[in-house]
Amino acid sequence: MRDTAASPIDLAAVAFIDLQAQRARIGARMEAAISRVLAHGGFIMGPEVAEAERRLAQRCGAKHVISCSSGTTAIVMALMAEGVGRGDAVFVPSFTFTATAEAPVILGATPVFVDVLPDTFNMDPASLARAVAVAKQTGLRPACVIPVDLFGQPVDFDGIDDVAKANGLWILDDAAQSFGASYKGRALGTCGHITATSFYPSKPLGCYGDGGAVFTDDDEAAKKLRQVRVHGQGHDRNDNVRIGLTGRFDSIQAAVLLEKLAIFDAECAERNEIAARYTAHLHNVVTTPVVRKDCTSVWAQYTITSPRRDRIAATLQAQHIPTAIFYPKPIHTQPPYRGFPVASGGLPVTERLSHEVISLPMHPYLTADAQDRVIAAVQTALA
Repeated sequence: MRDTAASPIDLAAVAFIDLQAQRARIGARMEAAISRVLAHGGFIMGPEVAEAERRLAQRCGAKHVISCSSGTTAIVMALMAEGVGRGDAVFVPSFTFTATAEAPVILGATPVFVDVLPDTFNMDPASLARAVAVAKQTGLRPACVIPVDLFGQPVDFDGIDDVAKANGLWILDDAAQSFGASYKGRALGTCGHITATSFYPSKPLGCYGDGGAVFTDDDEAAKKLRQVRVHGQGHDRNDNVRIGLTGRFDSIQAAVLLEKLAIFDAECAERNEIAARYTAHLHNVVTTPVVRKDCTSVWAQYTITSPRRDRIAATLQAQHIPTAIFYPKPIHTQPPYRGFPVASGGLPVTERLSHEVISLPMHPYLTADAQDRVIAAVQTALA
């Protein structure tokens, strides 16, 4: 006879990122916004795109905002607009997503890999200086540095800028994870010569598909960026004034972005409250992330470090709590990038972090009960 005894009830899974909870908050408005695009039929570069650019500029204070089709496209467009190409050295962290290094390679430039700081995970200015020296020794022209505001926190722009000015570099800020954060009272979008961001759905400010934007206060750079975005177009589609690409933003994604912008500040505040609660309860058992006193973060990820990462991941998985590792394989160790230069002294912090970092669930809709489950599971794993 079959055993009919009641089985233990499994705990519900915790969402790593919960876009459905966000949709419940703004679903009706979102559907109305998309319906308006369907009604007017201007699916590419429609009126929502211009409005999204205006609102993004208003949000961060940048003079020019040029929307585009993805965060990777944003980086490529910026490099193309400034003429980066063969023989140029572009300095990038290895502890990040591959798009940052991929973009210069696409254009024939050479990425030179830089180490990061152990507390903020962002580019180390001292390692950047060593990387510039390596580039010069190998006959490359130092052209551009692309620091990444990893996990939502700005880089040390003053430190990076000192090295950049001393070596004739311009700064392309990769703010794919950090739009909405600030550095010494300045919103990201205004801290580099050009800033690139992503609106991939999992970002703190995301679309329902791919999207991105480029920010600059430089009029000439903005003009070139707009030309690059549409096949190098001048006065019209048959007037090509430079090499370009297809980088346009579509109207439905712009409509989505506008609705999400309306709640973005509130969501950032909620992310910060969750991060503070995590840190208060976990700082004694793992290394919790550090936000500089002169910065704010939008907490794209809440990333802890521990030599016992695998135990943490297994314990949380058993309790239906997802985790993620950003990034288990530094870019410079992967086959397509192994031949490119690295800063002298190597990248020891990057390589250590790749074995110790683990990101916990982080989104504005993470309930107090879910936070308690995450906290208790980490504490149990390391008890």
